Amino acid sequence: MSPTDRAPLLTARGIEKSFGDNHVLRGVDLDVCRGDVVALIGPSGSGKTTVLRSLNGLETPDAGVLELDGGPTVDFAAQAGATSTGWFWNRTARRTAAANRAALRDRSAMVFQHHNLFPHRTVLENVVEGPTQVQRVPRAAAVDRAEELLARVGLAEKRDAYPHELSGGQQQRVGIVRALALQPDLLLFDEPTSALDPELVGEVLTVMKDLAAEGWTMVVVTHELSFARQVANQVLFLDGGVVVERGAPEHVFTDPAEERTRRFLDRILHPLD
Repeated sequence: MSPTDRAPLLTARGIEKSFGDNHVLRGVDLDVCRGDVVALIGPSGSGKTTVLRSLNGLETPDAGVLELDGGPTVDFAAQAGATSTGWFWNRTARRTAAANRAALRDRSAMVFQHHNLFPHRTVLENVVEGPTQVQRVPRAAAVDRAEELLARVGLAEKRDAYPHELSGGQQQRVGIVRALALQPDLLLFDEPTSALDPELVGEVLTVMKDLAAEGWTMVVVTHELSFARQVANQVLFLDGGVVVERGAPEHVFTDPAEERTRRFLDRILHPLD
C-alpha cells in the first residue's frame, strides 16, 4: 500500500510508560496523517524509541489512547484496570490486549537499528518470511513482491546472498525491504542509520527519501537532523518523556520556540563552538 491522501491515520493521546521507577513517557500526544513523515528527535533517553515501540505493540503503555483509522482503538489505562479485576475479566482483558497488539503489528512494520536479519537465511528468504508465515501470502506471490522490492533498492543481485556477505548498508536496505513486503499502513524506523559506518548512511537515507516521495506514512526516530529537515512534514522534539516542541521542520530547526530545543540543536549542529 502506498497512500497518497492526507486523511488521519494514527492518533495517540496521553501515552504514559514507566519501567520501575523510571517514568519514560509522560503524556505524549502524536498525530500522523496518511503520507506524513514524522521525525522524532531528542537526546538519548528522551523516550523516542519507547514512543515508537508503543505504536506497534512492542511496548504496552501504562495509560493513554492509541487509535488507528479503521481500528484498533486501544485504551491502555482501561486494559490495565480490567486485568486487575478478577479471573474472568483478567482472562478477557488479556485476550483483548493480545488481539489489539496483533492488530497494531498487522498494520505497521518496523525497521530496527540493528537489522535483525536471520543469519542462516538468504536475503530472499528473510524478505518472504513475514508475508508467507504471518500473512499467509502464497509463496510465489511473496517471492515476486520480494524480487520487485529488492530491485527497487538496488539489491536484486543479492537475493541469494546471506546477511554476513552484505555490508551494513545493504543489510539495512534488506531490513527496509522486509518491512515493505508486509505492505503496512505505517512504517516505523528506529534510528536506522545509527549503527552504520558514515559512508554507508547515505544509501539508506536515499531509500527512505524515495519512500517519502512515494507517499508512504513514516514515523522515524533519528539523529540525522538534515534528513528530518529535508524530508519530514512534522518534527517532534522530546526530552524527559515529554514533547517539548513540535511543528514543521522550518519552524523547529530555524526558529524554535523553546529554549531547551535551541540548546539541543546548537549542541548537535555546532558541537565545537
